[in-house]
Amino acid sequence: MLEERNVEKSALLKQLRIDRSDTRAPRSRARWFMLVGCALLVLVGGLLWFSLTRLELPTVRTAVARAASQESSTGSVLDASGYVTARRQATVSAKITGKVAEVLIEEGMRVKEGDVLARLDDTEAKAQLALAKAQLTAARAQIVEIRAQLVQAERDYARQRGLADRQLISTQALEAALTQRDMLRARLASTEEQIRVAQESVVVAQVQLDNTVVRAPFSGVVVAKAAQPGEMISPISAGGGFTRTGIGTIVDMDSLEIQVDVNEAFINRVKPDQPVEAMLNAYPAWKIPGEVIAIIPTADRSKATVKVRIAIKLRDPRIVPDMGVRVAFLDPQPARPAQLTSGVLVPAEAVRTDGAIGVVFVYADGKVERRSVTLGQTVGGLQQVQSGLRDGERVVLSPPESLEDGHAVKLAAHGAS
Repeated sequence: MLEERNVEKSALLKQLRIDRSDTRAPRSRARWFMLVGCALLVLVGGLLWFSLTRLELPTVRTAVARAASQESSTGSVLDASGYVTARRQATVSAKITGKVAEVLIEEGMRVKEGDVLARLDDTEAKAQLALAKAQLTAARAQIVEIRAQLVQAERDYARQRGLADRQLISTQALEAALTQRDMLRARLASTEEQIRVAQESVVVAQVQLDNTVVRAPFSGVVVAKAAQPGEMISPISAGGGFTRTGIGTIVDMDSLEIQVDVNEAFINRVKPDQPVEAMLNAYPAWKIPGEVIAIIPTADRSKATVKVRIAIKLRDPRIVPDMGVRVAFLDPQPARPAQLTSGVLVPAEAVRTDGAIGVVFVYADGKVERRSVTLGQTVGGLQQVQSGLRDGERVVLSPPESLEDGHAVKLAAHGAS
């Protein structure tokens, strides 16, 4: 009996014992999930930090390195960016509202002053002209009849007056002849006035007919075609998107000039009639001569710049409106030694000295390359680089201390550099 009781106690104790082998698996699984979560948080934080640092790219200004042999005669005192603009440009429209019957222009076509660009439906205008001409013809036919009647009335009155002088007719008969003559004279004057009005009506109707023909106001090149046959056109906006306000846009290529925004801190370097050299972004090796027309006497508060107008002294079909251009304002009386004929010239602010070695940052494709260069003389704010830099390469101006090789950067807005 005692042994059986011991066996039962042992069985009860086994049932009350906690099986720890079942809890090990959940705990190890929870630890694994915690490790994975921490790794994901670190990865997401790293990505966020990387994206933020990439978005906040440093802003830099650049200048183009030029061969010293090309710059020996004139020196650039300031560089600025801008665009080619047209002083004479017009969106041509009709004077009246009507339906387009024919469009005779295409983009790129050269037109002369007075050339027909388009025609509107002239059915109504022709009908009005025909009516005005018919009224004029009727008035002219009527005046012929009145003049014939007036001639007869003048004869009758003369005859009646002769008879009255001899007292062969009554005074009443003479007055009747006089009244008839004066009445025909008044009708003649009225009809002559109607003829004048009819002639003016013909002129007005002819003008309305001429207004159905859209002509070029000046010679130039068509840069935009805005209407097609069958569309309605109006000189004023009629609301909605079904009525055009223009046939096309013409640009006078002889009126092209350059407008640049110069940083207001450097505007004192620009003078009227100052010579410049312009380089189109499309043709960076082509230097176009020009001169300053005027400095617009107002500043842009948001950009801290002043607009400068520049005349283009060379006419070439490659120069078209809205092209990007780089302008170098030249010193009319440069004081540069003749021996600076080797290497390239860059603004002195583009060079960082690292002991006895010069360092520049070359900009290309949104990144900068740190490059060691051999320096020469410094004259007029320009630094001669004898080796390590090629003509036409862009260098960063006033590179920040944090800028390193391979850093991504973005260019500053248009302004002096």
